[in-house]
Amino acid sequence: MPKPAQSLNPQHARRRARRCAMQALYQWQISGLDLNEIEKQFLVDQDMSKVDLDYFHELLHQIPARLDQLDSILKERVDRPMEEVDPVERAILRIGVFELQCRPDIPYRVVLNESVQLARQFGATDGHKYINGVLDKVAKDLRSAEIQAGR
Repeated sequence: MPKPAQSLNPQHARRRARRCAMQALYQWQISGLDLNEIEKQFLVDQDMSKVDLDYFHELLHQIPARLDQLDSILKERVDRPMEEVDPVERAILRIGVFELQCRPDIPYRVVLNESVQLARQFGATDGHKYINGVLDKVAKDLRSAEIQAGR
């Protein structure tokens, strides 16, 4: 089993954890495979040496555990049923909402930026604009005090 990325830049290791979690959540959404099985596949088949493994595990297991709650927040802000949102964008949105709601230690601007970067790398042509628009609305509700303090 790979060792955690302890000597690396924590932001880079967390960014890699988000990327891997997005791919693993996409796989879970499409295949319906057991999360533990998907996690094992990633640990064996992917180079996870520069990944924050604890954060990868947290995202991979906590997002499905809170899926109804996260999707409830999203469905008020997306322009179509969640099942019709592109699976890559759906995974990115769920990560973003999870971080906005459950990880106040991560600044909302970081959450939005990281989500937009994932969408640019893996999403549809203008998917990053959609991701930014939806998560900006979520941030205004979930992080209003943080946003006001930053102005």
